[in-house]
Amino acid sequence: QVQLVESGGGLVQAGGSLRLSCAASGRTFVNYAMGWFRQASGKEREFVAAISRSSSVTYYDDSVKGRFTISRDNAKNTVYLQMNSLKPEDTAVYYCAANQRIAWDPSEYNYWGQGTQVSVSS
Repeated sequence: QVQLVESGGGLVQAGGSLRLSCAASGRTFVNYAMGWFRQASGKEREFVAAISRSSSVTYYDDSVKGRFTISRDNAKNTVYLQMNSLKPEDTAVYYCAANQRIAWDPSEYNYWGQGTQVSVSS
């Protein structure tokens, strides 16, 4: 089992920035690729970004490319999502997830955090 706890969400004005953190415990963090997903009210959960175990590969959804950056610190068992130039359409609950290989599809991820709310006002 891997336990994941997100933090760093909040309310920010459009154009602002937030950094989300996801702390992992349980099994060896370095053995897992990590992903960030989001779910807006009334919508399906969607892919945001993912990072491989060694940080050598990163994926981004086109909607966040150039604005969001995923990173990880394996010594701290933590994955981050730096979000810049936030837009009202980025408003959602953000989830981190762990999987043995990097992937876009949320159904491939085995472990999930409880989510953190990000709200962007116009």
